[in-house]
Amino acid sequence: MNATPSFGPATAIGSLPGTDAREAAKTATGSFEDFPFLPELPARGPGADMIGRTAGLLVELYARVEPSGWRLGDRPGRDTRRAVSWLGEDLDALEEFTQGYQGPLKVQAVGPWTLAAALELRNGEAVLSDPGACRDLAASLTEGLRLHLAEVRRRVPGARLVLQLDEPSLTAVLLGRVRSASGYRTHRAVDRQVVESTLRDVVGVQAGGPVAVHSCAPDVPFALLRRAGAAAVSFDFSLLTERDEDAIGEAVEGGTQLFVGVVPGTDTALSDPAGSVMGVRTLWRRLGLQPGLLAEAVTVTPSCGLAGASPAYARQALAHCVQAARSLADNPE
Repeated sequence: MNATPSFGPATAIGSLPGTDAREAAKTATGSFEDFPFLPELPARGPGADMIGRTAGLLVELYARVEPSGWRLGDRPGRDTRRAVSWLGEDLDALEEFTQGYQGPLKVQAVGPWTLAAALELRNGEAVLSDPGACRDLAASLTEGLRLHLAEVRRRVPGARLVLQLDEPSLTAVLLGRVRSASGYRTHRAVDRQVVESTLRDVVGVQAGGPVAVHSCAPDVPFALLRRAGAAAVSFDFSLLTERDEDAIGEAVEGGTQLFVGVVPGTDTALSDPAGSVMGVRTLWRRLGLQPGLLAEAVTVTPSCGLAGASPAYARQALAHCVQAARSLADNPE
């Protein structure tokens, strides 16, 4: 288990609306002066979406867009090159707006199990259907992430990198709910120990730096993620149920950071910032956790990515996260 690392009080999940890399980097660094992130802009098209972007990081595995989604192929094609090119643009923009920056900086990639559920083999079935292919994919992803993190460190040398693995399909993988290509059946549930050990291997790429695992699906497996070495778990607070509470209490007491998604990801009227985190304070009291731990253990985020929001709302939501985090720090009780 990593020692409790220092995260910022608020950040975003990853995606923003629009197609302008410089505008996105300016927003990501300007909104979060003490915990900026590398933005993703899915509106640019295939290769800028989260699956395509991560497929572009893979080493010695290549993917292309088919009508059904991303499929592994024999050689890098136009879609892979586009993904690599857009990531390069995003890194150029981030580098420009982080001159002299020192502190935590978050980068995101899709985790091994959501990637295995989304990427197709040549036969059209998910990589998830083939245990050997899952192992190869995880190894390729790990090597790709190692290279990516080294590149970000080179461009922003003062940053302490936080790697976020996006795993929205993890619960479906564990419960055997990922649909086959035909849609008539589901893939068999993957053994929890296999899921955990694969995640542990990928988390290990950070070499002592913190890894957060994000899922905006219900039933986030908090205990499994902690055992796999995640220093932080990122989730949609509105999806929590009573049965999650003990796992959250144990996570906090074990030094795990919570990235708490409390600000809606699509346009809506926002309440006052203190109201947005009222439920977090209430949960804290119910679990009997020390109020003083609250601002230390919680990073405030939107509930999911902001790609579906209007640009004006996205900026407002990010500012709202900062104000809500300040409210938690000022009034933990």
